Amino acid sequence: MTEVIKHFTPYTPKRGEAYMNTKQLNHFRKILNDWKMELSQDIDRTVHTMQDEVTMFADPNDRASQESDMALELRNRDRERKLIKKIDETLAKIDEGDYGYCESCGVEIGLKRLEARPTATLCIDCKTLDEIREKQVAK
Repeated sequence: MTEVIKHFTPYTPKRGEAYMNTKQLNHFRKILNDWKMELSQDIDRTVHTMQDEVTMFADPNDRASQESDMALELRNRDRERKLIKKIDETLAKIDEGDYGYCESCGVEIGLKRLEARPTATLCIDCKTLDEIREKQVAK
């Protein structure tokens, strides 16, 4: 799943500032809401474009190419729809006061990691172990 957040100013914590204080939570809430809005606009744009571009080509190769392009576009939009759901779940965690802490071990995930992947639920160590386990199971 590709996660691309285009525009935000990185958060610079003040010396002695508490982790996941109101300012930090608002920073991540804004990033997530902006990202969600951007994804929603992309989905809407795709739907309108697909409705406008529906053409019945006489040539079977052109028709197949168009169908292939549409199928790829729909897969991408489905990924984005799932990402919006994950963003909504993350926003709920902010509201519940559970955001920024590893679901596995409970340690701080860290501001830089969360800015790179705002929907992260695991600290880097637990995520690394998780990926190692995935590779072992896949073999």
